[in-house]
This record gives sequence, C-alpha cells and structure tokens, in this order.
Amino acid sequence: MSSEPWTIRKVLTWTTQHFEKRQVDAPRLTAEILLSHVLKTGRVRLYVDLDRPLTKEELTSFRALIERRLAGEPTQYLTGTREFYNRAFKVDARVLIPRPETELLVAAALSVLPKDAPARVLDVCTGSGCIAISLAAERPQLAVTATDLSPDACALARENAETLKVSDRVTVLQGDLFSPLPADASFHVVVSNPPYIASHEIPGLSAEVRREPKLALDGGNDGLVALRRVVTEARKWLEPGGLLALEMGETQGPAVLELLRAAGYEDARVEKDLERRERMAFGTQPAASGPQG
Repeated sequence: MSSEPWTIRKVLTWTTQHFEKRQVDAPRLTAEILLSHVLKTGRVRLYVDLDRPLTKEELTSFRALIERRLAGEPTQYLTGTREFYNRAFKVDARVLIPRPETELLVAAALSVLPKDAPARVLDVCTGSGCIAISLAAERPQLAVTATDLSPDACALARENAETLKVSDRVTVLQGDLFSPLPADASFHVVVSNPPYIASHEIPGLSAEVRREPKLALDGGNDGLVALRRVVTEARKWLEPGGLLALEMGETQGPAVLELLRAAGYEDARVEKDLERRERMAFGTQPAASGPQG
C-alpha cells in the first residue's frame, strides 16, 4: 500500500477503477455514494474536499462497504436510503428498492387526485411505502391505506411514514392484497406495483436484484399471478369513476390490457416510461357502478 495519504481524490479514483474492473454498475457514482455515506456528507462536498485525507477508521469502514458491494449487495441496502419523489426513504433487505420508473405511477395517480379536497387511495403491495407516502405527502387531505403480505415490509413502511410525517394519514395493514381491508372500505384510486417477474426468470436476474425479497419479485409462472388478482379484485373497492394504476413488466402490456378489458374497466390503456417501455397500465371503474360486493 502506498505511503501517501489516502485522500478523497485518491480513494474515489482507485475505487472507481476497481469497480470498473469488477463490472459494477455506475462505478464512479457508486463510489461517491458509498464514500459520502461513510463521511456523512453530500456528494458535492466530496469535490470541495478532494485533498482531505481519510482517517484510518474511515478507510476501514469504506473498505468494508466496497467488499459488500462487490459481493452483490445493492448500494441502497449499504447506505440504508433511497431517494424517491424528492424524499429519502429508508430501505433494507426487507423491501424492494424503489425504482425511478415507479415515480411515474405516483405522478399518474396525482394527476387525478384533487389538490385541495379529501380523497381515499389504496396502495397494494406497498413495500417500503414509497408510493403511499409520496401520495400522502403531495396531497395534504389524502387518506391512504397501504397493504403488504410481508410483516417486515409493513413495519418499514410505518417507519417511513413516521419519519416523513404522514403517519396520521397513511394506514399500513398486513395481509394478502385486499384481504386486510374493512368490508365497507372504498377508494378513489387503487395503485399497485405488485411482483411481476416470472418465477423461471428470477435465477437470471443480476446478483443485486436477487438480494431483494423474492416475495416482492416473484409473479408466478407467467409473472401475472398478482397482477391478475389485483385487476380482478380492485373493482370491488373502487368508487365509480375511480382509477386503477399498475406497474408491470415491459413485455406484459398486451396481457394486462386484456385483463383490464375482461374485468370490465373503461378506458383501459398502457403507457410508456421515459425509456419508451410499456411499464404502466390503467383502467377506470365504470361510472354507473360502485364498489362491487
């Protein structure tokens, strides 16, 4: 090891090159995020202090994170946070890491929700709570119910709701899809990012994705098991004219569109994400009908 001090500049350069050799995604960004976490500072500050030497303790902590990242542990699990819709959410191995494309699902729901009037939203398969909490934070009169089969995910979603100061308007219920809901519940919007990866595809996913909870990934033999149930069962809970908004796999658009139409939704459609991939599907509860008993 070189006798020269390990400055921020030197550490970032070495780590970026090491990550490149090991084919880590976004090597420079990953190095910056991990070092910022160790130094408890922002990434911009790293460039202000490029010539600051790291202490022995800081180097030890940083090396440990490098090894864990090279072993396939996701960066977000290492730092314990993920930015989503301009807010920092706590994430760990209990939940799926929120993806940028899911922010489009939040935006779609917000587009039909009143800015200054009460409304009720259901988030099915809430995970970290990122969708439910973002909606509540953006609409101060919104009441959100969130469900998840995983007790661990529910605990983390409640923690995030508390941290982001919306716990008075976000109710997290543990159970299978709609099963924990009160019988008389109804919603103006039902939103869901359910597991939609076909079981046989999971072994071929990246090491990082395979570290995420299988329960949040595995959509059964065809990837549509949860989606099929959400589409069918949501009609029981939607108000007349209410919106069902779904995230799905990029090849599942035709199948999900067929499910929506078969279930009796109006204005069934799929929409593309910013990379022009079909990742969202929508359907509207007929205005002549209410929650289906």
